[in-house]
Amino acid sequence: MKNLIFWGTFLFAPVLFLGAMADPGLPADTAPAPDGYNLLSPISHGDLTIFPVVSAKSHDTSGFITLDEGIRSGDVVVTEVGAVPGMIRRRRPLPPQYLRGAEVNRLVLVNNSKRPLILLAGEVVTGGKQDRVVAKDRIVPAESDPVDLSVFCVEPGRWVASSTKFDTHASVMAQPSVRKRAMVDANQQKVWDEVASARSAFAMRAAPSPSVNGHEQVLTGGGPVELNSTTSYAKTIENSAVKQQMDSITGPMQKSYESVIQQLRNQNAVGVVVAVKGRIVWADIFASNALLGKYWPKLLESYAAESLTASGSSGDASMKDAYHFLNNWEARHESGDSEPGLYRQRELVGDRFRAFELTSLLAGTNFDVHLSKMAE
Repeated sequence: MKNLIFWGTFLFAPVLFLGAMADPGLPADTAPAPDGYNLLSPISHGDLTIFPVVSAKSHDTSGFITLDEGIRSGDVVVTEVGAVPGMIRRRRPLPPQYLRGAEVNRLVLVNNSKRPLILLAGEVVTGGKQDRVVAKDRIVPAESDPVDLSVFCVEPGRWVASSTKFDTHASVMAQPSVRKRAMVDANQQKVWDEVASARSAFAMRAAPSPSVNGHEQVLTGGGPVELNSTTSYAKTIENSAVKQQMDSITGPMQKSYESVIQQLRNQNAVGVVVAVKGRIVWADIFASNALLGKYWPKLLESYAAESLTASGSSGDASMKDAYHFLNNWEARHESGDSEPGLYRQRELVGDRFRAFELTSLLAGTNFDVHLSKMAE
C-alpha cells in the first residue's frame, strides 16, 4: 500500500517523548518511511503499550458524523429488521426483506442527518432483542433510506426486546480479540466464544482476593456474582469492578495526555499501534486527528480490556517491532466491496497480518477514513 499516508494533530501525551519522531536508537532498516508517517515513543501502563502514529498531513473529516454522535442527537436510528416500517421517511414501496421479523445477524439503520455516517467494526449497540456489534466498517449516506447492517450478537442469553431501538449509551468498542472474530471470521459462534472468554477472564479478575488476617478482600462494587448474571458484553464492560480495573490503566494514560498537551500541539498523529503483554496485536489509523479524538475514549477502553483478559506471560514490545508492523503492507491476497460514489472497503492478507481499509468515495473526499490492522 505505497500511497498509505496518515494525517492529524496528536491527541496523546507520551511522558517520555515530547519532540523527536522515531527513536534514534532504531536500526537503519527502520528509518522514517517515505510516506511521511512514523511512531512516537510508547505510552505504557500494566500490560498495555501504545505507540502513537504520526504524520505531516491531514484531511478534513468534519463533514462526517459518528455513530455515538448520531444516536445522541436522535438523527441516527437503529432497530430490529421487523420494526422498519415505522422508520420509512420517503414515500416508496417497502422492500420485502424488511417485512420479516427480527434476526440475530441483521439490524436496520436510518441516517436522518445531513452528514454521512461512519460506522466502525466493533462498535456495540445495546437494546432490541440482543446487544449487537457492527461487523464491518462502512459509510452510510446522509438522509438515507433504511440500510441493512451486518452485525453479530454479543449477548447470547437474551432474545426478548428491552427496547424498540438501540443506543450506544455505554459507548463501547469491542476489544480487539472480539473485533477480529467479527471482522475476519464473520462467524457468530466464534464471536460468542470470544465474548465468553473475555467475560470469564473479567469474572476471575473481579473475584475476591485471598484473605488477609482472616478477612476476605474484595473489589468495591460489582463483582463475579453480578458478572455471572449477564451474558452481555456491554454490561460486563460497564460492571463497576471491571471499570475499576480498566480505569487503573486508562486513567494514567489520559492524565499523561492532559498534562503535556500544549507541548504536543504541533505533533501530527492519527492513530496507534497497540501491544499487549509485549506482543503487537493491533493498529487503528484515522484520516484526521479530529476523527481519532472522537473514537479515542472507547478505543482506549477496548485496548485496556484486551490487556486485562489476554493470556500468556508479559514482555516488552520494541519500537522496531511496532515500526515493522506499521510499515508492512505487502499483501498476498486482496479482496473488497464497495458502494459506488460512497465508499470502498479493502481486505489485505499478508505475512502474519490482516488489514481492513475504508475509503470514502464521496464528492470532495476520496481518502482513507479508517484503517484497522491485526496481527495473525
